[in-house]
Amino acid sequence: MLGVDGLTLDRDERAFLRDADPWGFILFARNVETPDQLRRLTADLRETVGRDAVVMTDQEGGRVQRLRAPHWTDWPAAMDSAADGARAVELRHRLMGQELRAVGIDADAAPCLDIADEATHPFLRNRCFGSDAATVARMGRAAADGLLAAGVLPIVKHMPGHGRTRVDSHHDLPILDVELDELDDSDFAPFRALADLPIGMTAHIRLTRLDDRPATASPAAIALIRDRIGFGGLLMSDDIGMNALTGTPGDRAAAAIAAGCDLVLACNLTRAEFAAVAAAAGTMSGAASQRAAAALARRGPPDQAEATALRAELDSLTA
Repeated sequence: MLGVDGLTLDRDERAFLRDADPWGFILFARNVETPDQLRRLTADLRETVGRDAVVMTDQEGGRVQRLRAPHWTDWPAAMDSAADGARAVELRHRLMGQELRAVGIDADAAPCLDIADEATHPFLRNRCFGSDAATVARMGRAAADGLLAAGVLPIVKHMPGHGRTRVDSHHDLPILDVELDELDDSDFAPFRALADLPIGMTAHIRLTRLDDRPATASPAAIALIRDRIGFGGLLMSDDIGMNALTGTPGDRAAAAIAAGCDLVLACNLTRAEFAAVAAAAGTMSGAASQRAAAALARRGPPDQAEATALRAELDSLTA
């Protein structure tokens, strides 16, 4: 999954993407200006690779939201949304999904199933739906159901659970020094409850009871996600440009694939680094290809429900 440079594709970038042939794309604020511009960009991305490739973004609400007013709704952060109940969470994500699908975006890096506590790092805390596993699982399911109803694939994150860590993985490697049995009923539980969803994203965190590697690059951690948590969907790394990982982008991509990730997410690299990532990740095949096909099969048609009626119900719940 590759990022792109700006609001449009020039000839060189088209040629590069055609050759790299990523499974899909991720968009950021740098790629977003108006609905018409965004529809052209998503159509051009798919035309470039010659198929209906997945186009994703991070649209959680709160601080993490790439499409914003005046053209799109500014949504509350997950923790604030959860205070209004599961039905409000579902409606918000259905409306959010409608806005995304209308401009050609059909996957969202949400819901965040990490569990917050008082010491959770500020980069993550209010992106969590709550401070206990049952609440996070219930609200996460509502969010995922809303996105799926709108024809948008939810991407659950950050597996196997980032909430207890005290470091921002954009900058350093968080360490989780907790017995796995203790994590079973807490951090792992929301992911286990939503293990049927089509796509998941790893956390760049180190579980000391497993090994000395970040989970994204740890065969033991990926095995835990598959076997102990029971996630059978398409597994994507978090952005390999984050400083929790070490080595060149190509090294990081190779390590993620070798560990058992199906997809490598590369967001903010140079063209040469993107090329190295594509080469290191290789061609999807085997079980990964089957999981990718199963994920695509969950991508439904655009929602035909009237947004006005959905917003009226949401307003009645939050008045």
